[in-house]
Amino acid sequence: MSKGAGRPHPSSYRRRSYRRPQNFGGHSFEVRIGESDLWISGKTPELESLAYERLLFYRKSLSAFLQRHSDWCESLVPLVAADYPLAPPLARQMMTASEIAGVGPMAAVAGALAEAVGRDLIVLSAELVVENGGDIFLAGRSEYRLAVFAGTSPLSGHLGIKVSAPRPFSCGVCTSSARVGHSLSFGRADAVTIVADNVALADAVATAMANQVQKKTDLARVVEKSLALDGIWGAVAVMGSDMAAGGNLELIYLERIVHEENLCSSF
Repeated sequence: MSKGAGRPHPSSYRRRSYRRPQNFGGHSFEVRIGESDLWISGKTPELESLAYERLLFYRKSLSAFLQRHSDWCESLVPLVAADYPLAPPLARQMMTASEIAGVGPMAAVAGALAEAVGRDLIVLSAELVVENGGDIFLAGRSEYRLAVFAGTSPLSGHLGIKVSAPRPFSCGVCTSSARVGHSLSFGRADAVTIVADNVALADAVATAMANQVQKKTDLARVVEKSLALDGIWGAVAVMGSDMAAGGNLELIYLERIVHEENLCSSF
């Protein structure tokens, strides 16, 4: 893919150079263990040690489960939680989300980890953002604005969404792409962004819907299908210069606040 003048290069995702929040304030830091690479922003530096401890805990519990069920992580179809009575809560949440979305449970792993860690950190910071490879747990505000990272699409960095409510809330916002990142995708979408009750669900549905975008006429269909699922607040699908959107979110136009090496994920 050619880079294109003024557009963010796909490698900026791997360098995480989109991690440049604006107007959030507080204390920001990164936690990395194995494949997990979390960016966290909250109201106190005391979050750092707890975040590392909880991420390590969840990764160990999931690894122990996968050692007993080695084929679980290879499945590209939903697995029923009732068939795994000893599965840890994280794995059960992933299976529940994947069953709704119609994909394998590992499609929800990044989102599930982001929220699990985030829920544990709320005791120290009521306002919190936890981002794991573009899968985001948001908590404690009545409004969030996020830029949509759509690779080389001309909409990338210009298209944003605003999610708001009368009082502080929490939700998950996840994006899946055939153009950006390392995740397996069978579609051709530049981005499918899902806002949902929880991050595991947003992650699984974003993956499922991005898989179904083969041409621009699919965009409106996958948005409609997403919104028909329980727990989905909103959806945006982007392919090239075309897009579709719906649900409880507001589209916003962003001035070029982002550059090739400065792509914001939230602000």
